[in-house]
Amino acid sequence: MNIQYYGHSCFKITTRPEGRGQGEVGIFFDPFDKETGLRPPQGQADIVLISHDHHDHNNASALKGEPVVFDIPGEYSAKGVNIVGIDSFHDAQEGKERGHNTIFSIEAEGIRVCHLGDLGTDLDEKQLDEIDGVDILMIPVGGKFTIDGKKAVEIVKKIEPKIIIPIHYKTEGLKLDIESEKKFCSEMGNCPREKVSKINFKKKDIEEKNMEVLLMATDKA
Repeated sequence: MNIQYYGHSCFKITTRPEGRGQGEVGIFFDPFDKETGLRPPQGQADIVLISHDHHDHNNASALKGEPVVFDIPGEYSAKGVNIVGIDSFHDAQEGKERGHNTIFSIEAEGIRVCHLGDLGTDLDEKQLDEIDGVDILMIPVGGKFTIDGKKAVEIVKKIEPKIIIPIHYKTEGLKLDIESEKKFCSEMGNCPREKVSKINFKKKDIEEKNMEVLLMATDKA
């Protein structure tokens, strides 16, 4: 499984599901538009997962191909990948300020990846049960429109994923008025100094890991 970061909350996961003869499958999470100040993601997509209908998360039209798009809660199977969408809130007022948010969890190559989208509040017991056992957790940390770094750490400790990838925080070029990853890293205490733009994972690579933080940056090349 290859994970590539396009900035903000957008990732492409390239995977080879078992029993699928057609080869690799490209899965995009939360593609954004140019209003963010960042270059929108490009590339071939087979599946696009959209946590909510805001311009910095819903730009599926930027991608090539004829992808299957999922943007509401439910249980799905597409291109050999199992997908679960979990209803949540984009704010701490049960959606009254910014509406709902869909948490997406996928499973492929024996690895479970969970993208929390623009989660704006704590998770309840039912949501935690559905996320339980996730290997890689992508969690917003920038505050204002989502949970902040401190709340993110609280949630991480409840889920205890093997790998944690912070998302939705202030980076170079991003026009959104949100915090950097520094508060999250200060609370966690184990963020790496270096950032990577893409990384490969095999199930055996992460079996022994325990809440290891991975910081990602877009490839400037």
